[in-house]
Amino acid sequence: MMRIAIVLNTSWNIYNFRMNFVRALLAQGYEVHTIAPEDEYTHYLQEAGCIHHKVKMDSRGANPIKDSALIVELYAIYKKVRPDIILHYTIKPNVYGTLAASLLRIPVVNNVCGLGTVFLKKNLVSAIAIFLYKISFRFAQKVYFQNPDDRELFVKEKLVRAEAVDLLPGSGIDLEKFKPAGFKRNEKFTFLLISRLITDKGVMEYIDAIRKLKSTGIEARFQVLGAMDPEHKRGIKREVIQEWIDSQTIEYLGTTDNVQQFINQADCIVLPSYREGTPRTLLEAASSSKPIIATDVPGCNHVVKDNFNGLLCKLKDADDLAEKMKMMAGFDSTKLRVLGENGRAKVEAEYSESIVIDKYLQTICELRKVS
Repeated sequence: MMRIAIVLNTSWNIYNFRMNFVRALLAQGYEVHTIAPEDEYTHYLQEAGCIHHKVKMDSRGANPIKDSALIVELYAIYKKVRPDIILHYTIKPNVYGTLAASLLRIPVVNNVCGLGTVFLKKNLVSAIAIFLYKISFRFAQKVYFQNPDDRELFVKEKLVRAEAVDLLPGSGIDLEKFKPAGFKRNEKFTFLLISRLITDKGVMEYIDAIRKLKSTGIEARFQVLGAMDPEHKRGIKREVIQEWIDSQTIEYLGTTDNVQQFINQADCIVLPSYREGTPRTLLEAASSSKPIIATDVPGCNHVVKDNFNGLLCKLKDADDLAEKMKMMAGFDSTKLRVLGENGRAKVEAEYSESIVIDKYLQTICELRKVS
């Protein structure tokens, strides 16, 4: 029986974003090994039929010296399991997992889910990260990117061989799970930002825009859904978020396992992020027929077409974001409905999870023939 290993920075991530793919692999008779830190979602992977191997991995921050221990740890697991193919997702598995697999000559397929902040800043850490990509990605049989900008950047910087790259529409979206609940406009227009509370997601710009709108007397609700992450290098401090809550700048909704209900109750989803791979929350919003406001940056502007299924705003520009939010709240119901329907049609055509699953199964088949 052919063994496939799936390596990620959290079990939660596998369960939430790759589970239908995992089920497709199991249904085809593959033995699936999941390799990720243990959390409260690990047991779901095991119940589905995966063999789980726990690994120590900090999904936050980049410390190449500390992280190099991950090569040793992954090497030991790969040597014991001897998978036929390893699928890596997220930065650390992509880099350190590929290096570990190369020592054992196991073919790997990497997925660059987004560039993280490594490419947003030019400093020593980003220089080391780029160097590590350059070394490790020489050994990958296939590297998937989630938008053409990221792919071109990697090829241009010679971080990956042009013949090894391919494009995927993010992790794809389960069109059945995220489906429109029927159009209904709230009496008080409701904006919802869904994100981990770190600065790269444009959270500060969202807050500034809300303050500007409130000072002009606009009647709307401004919600935030997502985990606080004050330990993250670019995390927002708890006391700052608490001040937003206390001053009623935002309604903080905490975290949830059922994001769908909050999407359905909002009128517009907002994500003023600095850069993305393919933003999951925007796919979920578009699939649910919700208009979107997002930044005109790679990743976001592939999901959102300006004035077609939402509005695009300028990067790090709270004034422009406030302007777009004001426009959106001012649209009549017909316009909002059309933006939502266009989003759903775009997701059905370009971002269905089945496209992603089929492409992966095809790649696995090709690698089987080669090996």
